[in-house]
Amino acid sequence: MDLIVTLQCKDQPGIVHAMTSAILACKGNIIENQQFTDPATNIFVMRTRFETNLKLEESEEILGKELARFTPTLKLRGANQKKKALVLVTKESHCLRDLLYLIELGELPIEIPLVIANHEDLRFLVETHGTAFEVLNTEDAIRNRITELGIDFVVLARYMQILSKSFCDFMPGKIINIHHSFLPGFKGAKPYHQAHARGVKIIGATAHFVTSELDEGPIIQQDVAHVNHASTPEELIAIGRDIERRVLAKAVKLYAEDRIFLVGQRTIIFN
Repeated sequence: MDLIVTLQCKDQPGIVHAMTSAILACKGNIIENQQFTDPATNIFVMRTRFETNLKLEESEEILGKELARFTPTLKLRGANQKKKALVLVTKESHCLRDLLYLIELGELPIEIPLVIANHEDLRFLVETHGTAFEVLNTEDAIRNRITELGIDFVVLARYMQILSKSFCDFMPGKIINIHHSFLPGFKGAKPYHQAHARGVKIIGATAHFVTSELDEGPIIQQDVAHVNHASTPEELIAIGRDIERRVLAKAVKLYAEDRIFLVGQRTIIFN
């Protein structure tokens, strides 16, 4: 069995030795290992992939016992066990299309049992990919579906609604959003037209975890493109969409592979 274990705790002597000893006790062989200590918080994080002939539950018991003295946040799962994502959309399709396409290619290790929208526009796209689609307009209804389907995390693929604090608190560190980013920043209607009017030279996108503070959550992934005075607003929009879909897909893949660690208001990411 191919397993992935993640650990997060205060840095202290002996953690790496204890982890390797615990995996040895599982009759395991380490395939991949990454670790980092955040100097600002003294938090240690570690991601290890290993092979073993033991069942997951047996390995989980051994790892828990061997590492208990460090009081870590410890998670273990099968490397082939795909996480379930609920995708929320409105009318724009570019981010959703990319996620569905990458799943079909086998390049994005997640399952999307359901896409929820607040409009009907994307129903045909979703259902032609063999995925269920529902229009729900209340957070209570969405929360119920998350519970019923055993959803692991939520992806806002250009979902043009602001989530309440109670919803954000319902899934802390488990909601990923994507939005444009400019230097300088432009909020409100037609941001790309505002950017064009100011002659921006860089546009981009940011994927981040959602918190109750709008667009202020810990950043997961970012990318930019250089533009110039010849770019029309429509060209800026097209470039922005391309960056958004790539950045969101990368963030989702990192989350699906347990490569993201939340430390305070920032992320530690193993690529």
